[in-house]
Amino acid sequence: QVQLVESGGGLVQPGGSLRLSCAASGSIRSINLMGWYRQAPGKQRELVAVMTSGGSTNYADSVKGRFTISRDNARNTVYLQMGNLKPEDTAVYYCNAEGLSTSYRGFGSWGQGTQVTVSS
Repeated sequence: QVQLVESGGGLVQPGGSLRLSCAASGSIRSINLMGWYRQAPGKQRELVAVMTSGGSTNYADSVKGRFTISRDNARNTVYLQMGNLKPEDTAVYYCNAEGLSTSYRGFGSWGQGTQVTVSS
């Protein structure tokens, strides 16, 4: 099993910044794709940013230029630096990881979610 633990959410004023972290642990051989999704009340979960082990990234158009994803492959950790936050960024942010377990089985895991609220 693979567990993901997120941290770093909270309340921030518009224009402010937050940094989310997500650490994966368990029976991990490799993590190919790791990243962040979010779900606002009454809306579907959507991709925010993901990064491959090789460093390729994909961002939602709504966060390009404001959010930056990074990874520490040695620590199986992914970060999301969020800047110039807007009220519409308010959501529960979920970490996701897809990879290969030590038994050579593919896995896909989600974190428990961390609340980000942007409000004055």
